[in-house]
Amino acid sequence: MLKYSLEEKMNKTELIAAVAESVGKNKSEVKDILDALTAQIVKAVKEGDEVALLGFGTFKSAKREARTGRNPATGAEIHIPACVQPKFVAGKLFKDALNTK
Repeated sequence: MLKYSLEEKMNKTELIAAVAESVGKNKSEVKDILDALTAQIVKAVKEGDEVALLGFGTFKSAKREARTGRNPATGAEIHIPACVQPKFVAGKLFKDALNTK
């Protein structure tokens, strides 16, 4: 199994390989499942629903109001339009797993 420290990043290909090895499936099956999972999460959150994976976390959206910001290079005021942002809130088991040795 692939091991990563907090400073390293795991990309999608490496995640697929690690999951495939862990569950004894081939990479193409795991890729199809991961793609379907992420597509369903995006679809649900886009429709305004939350997706809660018990112990892992919750995917949801949050509305950000329009606001005035500053261009860091010039200091000029700029208008930042309202938008909908994706949010992920880690679950207790996930948080606890990161804080144990």
